Amino acid sequence: MKYLKLLICVFLITISCNDNKNNQPATQESTSEESVKDSIVVNDSSDVSDISTKPFYDFKVLDSKYIDASALWEPFSEDLKDFTESIYNSLKPFILEQDIPTIQKNIAQGKLSYEQLTKFYLYRIRKFDRENDLSLNSVIALNPNVIAEAKQRDKEFLNRMVKPKLFGMPILLKDNINASGMPTTAGAVALENNMADDAFIVQRLKENKALILGKANLSEWAYFFCGDCPSGYSAIGGQTLNPYGRKMIDTGGSSSGSGVAVAANFCVAAVGSETSGSILSPSSKNSLVGLKPTIGLLSRSGIVPISSTLDTPGPMTKNVVDNAYLLDAMFGVDKSDSKTIDALLDLGFYTEQLKENGVKGKRFGAFKHLLEDSLYVNAITVLKNLGAEVIEFEEEEIELPEFLRLLNLDMKKDLPVYLSQNASDSIKVRTVSDIIDFNKEDSISRMPYGQKLFEGIVADSATDSAFENIKSTLKNNGIKYLNKPMNENNLNGILSINNYHAGFAAVAEYPAMTIPMGYNSDGEPEGLTIIARPLQEKFLLQWAYAYEQASKMRQIPEDYK
Repeated sequence: MKYLKLLICVFLITISCNDNKNNQPATQESTSEESVKDSIVVNDSSDVSDISTKPFYDFKVLDSKYIDASALWEPFSEDLKDFTESIYNSLKPFILEQDIPTIQKNIAQGKLSYEQLTKFYLYRIRKFDRENDLSLNSVIALNPNVIAEAKQRDKEFLNRMVKPKLFGMPILLKDNINASGMPTTAGAVALENNMADDAFIVQRLKENKALILGKANLSEWAYFFCGDCPSGYSAIGGQTLNPYGRKMIDTGGSSSGSGVAVAANFCVAAVGSETSGSILSPSSKNSLVGLKPTIGLLSRSGIVPISSTLDTPGPMTKNVVDNAYLLDAMFGVDKSDSKTIDALLDLGFYTEQLKENGVKGKRFGAFKHLLEDSLYVNAITVLKNLGAEVIEFEEEEIELPEFLRLLNLDMKKDLPVYLSQNASDSIKVRTVSDIIDFNKEDSISRMPYGQKLFEGIVADSATDSAFENIKSTLKNNGIKYLNKPMNENNLNGILSINNYHAGFAAVAEYPAMTIPMGYNSDGEPEGLTIIARPLQEKFLLQWAYAYEQASKMRQIPEDYK
């Protein structure tokens, strides 16, 4: 019955998408990934389909001027007093790089407790994350009550016959996601004291007995703020650095801290958010599994927005099983979210049947121009050896016109809604203009790289009909770009690299998932990214699991073992 429900949903959405195939705008010249990265300018109406990665190594700021390390760790001073390096090392085999089922099994066998698991991550964050030669600046806040909550899970463990899969698992949240007891800053000084109620997905995590460990750093305002700044920088959190190459390999963004923290084993898993590439980019750059779901499958309520049209949260994990567990714990109908999807799914749906060979007999499309990447070619070979068919195709030349304007116009109206309805009463800024003025009061500390994109938001405007036309054109172009090769070649999915085609998946509102596919000659991680039709997350997870188990490409960063 569960599969029938899913297939009905997929069928209805697929038919809806295919109904548009004869009404697409004229094809226009496409923009390459590299030119996209370099073309973020205010009021540019050209194809700006990727705001999530911009290689940048001229760091003006590394360490946060706003995080007081002593204050951060003061709530844990007593509880961590007796947690020694010896205890930490003794727990490593049971936690480091282990998936959730293995950690739960180790706890059930008495090898560790939820309290020890939580202390292990806190100890590791304190050991590595800030103010040392290996600092990554990936964690921006910690839940002061998390050890007490872990102790409660240990008590509950003895009395529970059935436990949710995320029971007692410490999770980090990107710091644009509201969670009670900690500020939600989006990395911005203007929101430094934003003590807000739980976002819908955080409520769901807590209902499933997960532990909210803390907040992860991010590219400020989800990388739609400065324009000329490195990914992973925020005024509150400082500069996030990649554990595979500090100051040498980009973190990806905007869920930079989420990606880095999971890669460095600072938590079991993390939640990121994506508008266009902001989960796929840091996941691929940090050798992780990252899922950008169908927009509306996961609630956006209580998350600092860029675009109510394109935004979605999503899971970021070291492996596919954990990704499925996190997705299962978060999905649900949120009537306050205009794009919420009632997918008619039962809890546990995404974690079923991951052990099957999910790619045998499936047909995937491969971009011919990406076949120069040896890691991509190797990944295709793995899939073929598993019984998949891979069809090479030339991509359609289609633009995403006025993509930046969509983000401008959405954020101009969506951010004030968040500030009035979801932020704490102590926050006085109410518009993008208010934030710009606030930052100018102390530009060196609050906006060392400027605020060009925010200024572009204020300068932009459009009639309602013009805005709807922008959104319609972008969605139709995205669907055409993906559906044409899918329909012509009867494809189950399309294979890409990292976040190369994140913009098309974003505007089409299609799900995409990236899985580690190795490291290039410079040691930089790359991800195999699979794009599917709406509500096919279960199939994405099956395909990703099959590839992951056959390839085993993820390696822990050398300096963080």
